[in-house]
Amino acid sequence: MSELGTLPYALVPFMALIIDAVIGDPRSDWHPVVLIGKLISTWENKLYPKHHTDNMKLFLYGCGVVFLVLVSVGILSTVILYIAAKAGIFCYFLLSTVLLYVSITPRALARDGMEIYNLLKKGNVETARARLSWIVGRDTDGLNESEISRGTIETVAENTTDGIISPLFYFLLLGPIGAIVYRAGNTMDSMIGYKNERYLFFGRAAARLDDILNYIPARVTYLLFIIAAFILRLDWRNACVIGFRDANKHPSPNGGYAEATVAGAMHVQLGGYNYYNGKPEFRAYMGDSDQTLRAEHIKTTIWMMYLATIIFAFMESLILLFW
Repeated sequence: MSELGTLPYALVPFMALIIDAVIGDPRSDWHPVVLIGKLISTWENKLYPKHHTDNMKLFLYGCGVVFLVLVSVGILSTVILYIAAKAGIFCYFLLSTVLLYVSITPRALARDGMEIYNLLKKGNVETARARLSWIVGRDTDGLNESEISRGTIETVAENTTDGIISPLFYFLLLGPIGAIVYRAGNTMDSMIGYKNERYLFFGRAAARLDDILNYIPARVTYLLFIIAAFILRLDWRNACVIGFRDANKHPSPNGGYAEATVAGAMHVQLGGYNYYNGKPEFRAYMGDSDQTLRAEHIKTTIWMMYLATIIFAFMESLILLFW
């Protein structure tokens, strides 16, 4: 990368964050992640068996979708970056910044969280329930302020890893191709990585890939949230203890490292009963219920998310500058 200029390349993470802060995550059919979603649907429609087949074949067809999507996105982004590099340093770094920008979602997370926070502060619980249903899969009818806050906090915390730290991490390791290919893998998990009748075996490879990709970034997020808690004068020691104690209680091998740490920092309890199509599902508690969950905790979580993002981007830029 030295021939393309180390300093500009080291600034790409911050440039991507600035663009995200100014523009956000535009809702467009031409957004690269939307196009990745269409690509996933195309390969799924081509490979999902038209007739009943055994579970092993379903798993292998799902592996085929994962392979084809990752290869398609990897090749296309490589070709585009190669053309940009031939056009000049400015074009290369501009495209690198754009690819990283579309791979991260801090403003979208903050927007969703703050919309629910503001609705709760205004006492508009019914609309807050409806807005929460846009970002979670659980039933939201009948939830009170505490449960709405819990669902929002869990989403913002867990997606700090999936939507921010992981793409930044893979940009550090593999450049802009790493960030966008990670986003493709994560999008596959969100589309086909479910434990239902259709995807239990077909989507298993996508779900396991997402677990593997987020393994290290989730633990990095744990450390970043502890630092963020210290800066915000929250209980960073308790964040450290609860994050370590309760992370493995989460059904995901990675999600608990963000959620439990946030719970510890704020002395609240996450987890509990969620309902899906009217059926209860219990998720182990994380944290201690020293305080009742309320809207203010959403805002604090968003501050922790932004601080963790800035800290990691700063560290990443230093590594890229002197690597």
